Amino acid sequence: MNAMPTPPQYLVGAGHPARDRETVLSLWRGNLGQDARMTAKYEWFYLRCPHGEPLLQLLLDVPTQTHVGTASAGRRRLVWQGRELRGGVLVDLAVLPQHRSLGPALMLQQGLIAAAGEALDVLYGFPNPKAAPVFKRIGYAQSAHLVRYARVLRHAHYLRSRLPGWLASPAGWAADRVVALRDAWSRLRGPALRSAWTDQADARIDAVWADSHKGDDVMAVRDVGHLRWRFDESPLATTRYLLVKRARDRALQAWFAVQRIEGTLHVRDFWSLDGANGMAAMHVGELLRAARTLGCAAVSVEMCASDAQRAGWQALHFVERGRRPVFTRWSSSGEPAAAASLFLTSADEDE
Repeated sequence: MNAMPTPPQYLVGAGHPARDRETVLSLWRGNLGQDARMTAKYEWFYLRCPHGEPLLQLLLDVPTQTHVGTASAGRRRLVWQGRELRGGVLVDLAVLPQHRSLGPALMLQQGLIAAAGEALDVLYGFPNPKAAPVFKRIGYAQSAHLVRYARVLRHAHYLRSRLPGWLASPAGWAADRVVALRDAWSRLRGPALRSAWTDQADARIDAVWADSHKGDDVMAVRDVGHLRWRFDESPLATTRYLLVKRARDRALQAWFAVQRIEGTLHVRDFWSLDGANGMAAMHVGELLRAARTLGCAAVSVEMCASDAQRAGWQALHFVERGRRPVFTRWSSSGEPAAAASLFLTSADEDE
């Protein structure tokens, strides 16, 4: 007589953000960030995304009939060679402590892959480097790195770890003056520009996106609708935009979406009329001038980008400070965009 089959320990099923709000929040509680912050994120990221509801997976513990884990993919509009693609960024994997083993996490990720097979063209994410073998095991490819670059504007703090205390402040002051003069000289050699701050994205940004060359990279659509949701409506951080204009007619040439955290100005996103040819050094110079005026000690930016995209930043002496792997999984093995390079910034994550 054949033995009865052993029932599975876990099952993964699709969730619905509106219906399963309380279930997801209960799984996040104590596992992902501060409770109030994560609740605010849910209302914004899960219920008000203009690109559609995230794909949501729930892990059911069969013996107790309770949900013990969740994972999601937030929707993103991507573009490649004039084609719009459906992207999904991997976010918010949470499994209750007593169920944290490789199996449940893998099941949640495989559930997302199955759901994305019909709903999305590509999944991408920025997992911890220690998780790289797991992602490769379930069919993801490490496509590139998201690299963090930084440029110091106020040097005294950085010199204190290298010089005696009595010398760090005057040496820092001297270094600040030399660097500021070098930056000013670079700006004088270029065309006249003006920059201004604004607290919200507006229609001028749409014109920059529409008129720019997109090149051959896969990238997110950077129109005003996306920026208003991604930054202006986000309850998680305050974002401002630096608008860089041509002096003679005030026509918008480039923009930077930035967040100031303590003494550092973090560039979360950017684009210009130069588009895929890269953010010009003269535009980066305006960013540095504005950051210096604010009293910032440093400017940082994260990007997964071509040599052309990095050139303007490197010309203004931004240096690499760290990197994270980017993994992708395309739903169709025959998708031609899968062979293209990626252009990503911090804005292409979930927060």
